[in-house]
Amino acid sequence: MIHALSPFTIWRYKGGEEKMGLDIPFIGTALTAMVKTIPLTLAMTFFPLLFGFLIAILMSFIQIKHVRILEPISKFYVSFFRSTPAILHIMLIYLGIPLIVDKLSSQFDLGLSANKIPVAIFVIIALSFTAGSYLTESIRSGIIAVDAGQIEAAYSIGMTHREMLRRVLFPQAFIIALPNFTNLAIGFLHTTSIAAIVAVPEITGTATIVASDNYAFLDAFIAAAIIYWLLTMIIEAIHALLEKKLTVYQGGVR
Repeated sequence: MIHALSPFTIWRYKGGEEKMGLDIPFIGTALTAMVKTIPLTLAMTFFPLLFGFLIAILMSFIQIKHVRILEPISKFYVSFFRSTPAILHIMLIYLGIPLIVDKLSSQFDLGLSANKIPVAIFVIIALSFTAGSYLTESIRSGIIAVDAGQIEAAYSIGMTHREMLRRVLFPQAFIIALPNFTNLAIGFLHTTSIAAIVAVPEITGTATIVASDNYAFLDAFIAAAIIYWLLTMIIEAIHALLEKKLTVYQGGVR
């Protein structure tokens, strides 16, 4: 029997029996199961941002300094990863790196096997390249936006190049890029949900697994939404704290 579903009606099916309404206790059960996956989800958010930040600093200076040979490579990297979806990056790394590892292991008798590498590592590698491409533009624009006069003033009072970077350029460039960095962090927190496609049990993947026993998908995804919302609030709170701390660097040397 087929029912016309109203937008205001919630239907669930369990064992062929039609049921209506939310199962609040099950939402609690799903929350308990998904809380255990928060460390993995945060790791797949934090490490790509960290490694991507390091990549972005290198790519930014290559482009700002117009390093021959490397600048076209840097621009191609940024263009390619910004122009293609993150899920494609994950699949390319997930399918490509094992072939390289197994080929090198066979050729040099290294005794390595790609099957022993945790799948989450492939996700982190892929998302690191993705994050690096987006952060490159944010950091590059932040560095360019710093007044050149402040850099000259730092040298004039006897600062070394390293001191100038640490006390003048980087703090101001970072606060300019901070809003974009925060938005990217939130976006990557949500992007980790696509790791389920390669069987990584993060929050969304766990919601699907938990719900599959009784088809309570709506209840499970509500629980997942609650966790994502709370984690996003934490990221925004960290952003506000960093913004408050870093505003002292605006406009001069500290």
